[in-house]
Amino acid sequence: MARELRKPMYARDEVGVTNEEKIASLFQPDTLVAAQYFDNLRRNTLLEPEKRLTWAILEDAIRTFQDHVAAQDRRGKRLLEETEQWITQTGHDWIFSFENVCDTLGLNPEYVRQGLLRWKEKGRHPRRGEWQDQKLAG
Repeated sequence: MARELRKPMYARDEVGVTNEEKIASLFQPDTLVAAQYFDNLRRNTLLEPEKRLTWAILEDAIRTFQDHVAAQDRRGKRLLEETEQWITQTGHDWIFSFENVCDTLGLNPEYVRQGLLRWKEKGRHPRRGEWQDQKLAG
């Protein structure tokens, strides 16, 4: 009777798979995971140009803001005013709003905004063209 209850070591379960086959399947490549990985990689690769564009927008705004903060001519003052208005405007209404640009890049828009305004108040004004060699976007 004890012999009837005992299963052989390589017996198949209800699905018809032996223990050896279950263990071996743990070490086989999972094609679904590989497909998901490459889909994700492709998605990130396609987003890279958009992130570079977004970096370029933010970089240009910061450079314009800093280069024209002490402007005396009408053009420089207008550029500073437009840039400062873009930086200080809150909301996500426009795809290239300051807050959307910062969110896309993983930056806290309020932190960046306050940093730029504090920088302006403290009078840390670079010489014109000082930022030329320090591009981040390209």
